[in-house]
Amino acid sequence: MSERKVAAYGSWGSPITSDLAASVTHLMEVMLDGDDVYWRELRPTELGRHVVMRAAKGRTEEVTPPPFNVRTLVHEYGGGAFLVADGIVYFSNYADQRLYRQRVGDQPQAITPVAKLRYADGVIDRHRRRIICVREDHSVTARETVNTLVSLHLDGGDEGDVLVSGNDFYSSPRLSPDGSHLAWLTWNHPNMPWDASELWVGELRADGSLGSTERMAGGSDESILQPEWSPDGFLHFVSDRTDWWNLYRCRDNQVESICAVDAEFGGPSWSFGFSSYGFQSVQRVLCAYNRLGTWQLAELDLSSRKLEPIKSPYSDITYLRCAPNRAVFLGGSPTEPESIVQFNLTTRQFEVLYRSRELRVDTGYISTPRAIEFPTSNNLTAHAFFYLPKNHDFSAPTEELPPLIVIAHGGPTSAARTTLNMGVQFWTSRGLAVLDVNYGGSTGYGRAYRRRLYGQWGIVDVDDCAHGAEYLAKRKEVDGRRLAIRGGSAGGYTTLCALTFRDVFKAGASHFGISDLEVFDKETHKFESRYNLTLIGPYPKRRDLYRERSPIHFIDRISSPVILFQGLEDKIVPPIQAELIVKALRSKGMLVAYIPFEGEQHGFRRTENIKRALEAELYFYSKVFRFEPADPLEPIKIDNF
Repeated sequence: MSERKVAAYGSWGSPITSDLAASVTHLMEVMLDGDDVYWRELRPTELGRHVVMRAAKGRTEEVTPPPFNVRTLVHEYGGGAFLVADGIVYFSNYADQRLYRQRVGDQPQAITPVAKLRYADGVIDRHRRRIICVREDHSVTARETVNTLVSLHLDGGDEGDVLVSGNDFYSSPRLSPDGSHLAWLTWNHPNMPWDASELWVGELRADGSLGSTERMAGGSDESILQPEWSPDGFLHFVSDRTDWWNLYRCRDNQVESICAVDAEFGGPSWSFGFSSYGFQSVQRVLCAYNRLGTWQLAELDLSSRKLEPIKSPYSDITYLRCAPNRAVFLGGSPTEPESIVQFNLTTRQFEVLYRSRELRVDTGYISTPRAIEFPTSNNLTAHAFFYLPKNHDFSAPTEELPPLIVIAHGGPTSAARTTLNMGVQFWTSRGLAVLDVNYGGSTGYGRAYRRRLYGQWGIVDVDDCAHGAEYLAKRKEVDGRRLAIRGGSAGGYTTLCALTFRDVFKAGASHFGISDLEVFDKETHKFESRYNLTLIGPYPKRRDLYRERSPIHFIDRISSPVILFQGLEDKIVPPIQAELIVKALRSKGMLVAYIPFEGEQHGFRRTENIKRALEAELYFYSKVFRFEPADPLEPIKIDNF
């Protein structure tokens, strides 16, 4: 091995280029159909097109052809965009939000008419040759859309017959094995599904209409996730009634716990289609649970209720599906990218069917996370994953400490993941440390931790990010004079608040972040339109809080440089949010850069834009923290620099 070159942190040359970091294919929504495995993938190299893929008979193939883009906009965040049965795929097309039917190898055919309707989270009712799914109606003239559960003929031609209506939101329609009963989840404003939701069951008549219905679980202080029927017809689900999202079942009209552990068998339902467990048999469940930010695969014996962990190389496990003698899931680890993984229940062997990235990077350039706990406000403890700079070609000058980039995840009800992320490695392989913070309000640490953010958005998250950075600086692991914070969406809001209301960070990058909570409250979509009531308080009654926590009203307090990135077609955080703060910072003489992207929405999906954002952010930090990047970077305009 050649001797390492000595270069300042931030100036290291790295094979993890912006092209490499920007071209990652994202995988989601695993489905099984007989021996075949299906999934959906997002391709930044195709302008963010979503494609259904299939692994069958030892080979992988693309199912949905261009220009079809398999993506639904129900709840704006979508998910549950396709389903498959007997080699036929049914999917939502992004451009028109119509449902299409496609036999593998044939061209897709529309089965719903042109209308202002969206569909998601479907299930096949084989007994009646129909799909039961969530429908979102945008044809109404009132402010809010209308959500219902509907049935659609597999042969197409109709908009759907309403089965269940009257509440604000629905999800997870699930049929009993004999087709006699339908289970579903529902919730109403001002709740989000992780705050309070209900599990209902209805009897299906022979003609497919819904008969008597009954609420089985849930209420004003309980969140229900993923209802599933066992092969012998018992309804199972995940509930946080005892502080953790644990497994339960309904039997003899009673709800009983089947696995009580201090761990989460689910996560926040920002999108449809998540699955954390499935049935191997009548008595055995294969499941995945999250403990302190790391996922574990396990088997659960329903008779003894004994949970048996399975040794696995994966620390991130989602979209778990089961079939006889095998299971398939989306898995990842700190050294492995997102992959479609098959687990043989007999041999106990794991097989990677498909990787989101086949290009291998030498582990000498890969920084693996260290889970840390650190003290924060109110004598509490917060959590994060810490990545040290790593590049086996370089070392830093003696006594120099690395700059730190703190990441505030979005949501804010969400969590940092441990799967290999080339966006993180882009920074660490160049000599910058990264702290990915699971601030109070994050999932994976129980309901009490998740609810720390209630009424405290813009305070608890900001405190935890600031205290995490200070904790590492005090331990001399990072340079306390070169601390930056970045985040997208809600994480962008945390970023702007940290730069406005705290004096810890010397630079920040807001990606489609919120700057004015009042504007966000007025402009956002139905799914999140009451979210602020829980996170902040009722509006306009507590307008004082909305103004107190909006960075736009306190521009004079910002003394650190800021760069903002914004999609110009963003309906969740409209461009006005970024433009307001950029205009104000420019007029105040503050250092600010603004990079808008045509054609992008909430979260960038195009390779060239992801690449441009990474390079612009690196250029920005290099000027603020005074290091010379090894990369040839296109300069950006920094106002008042």
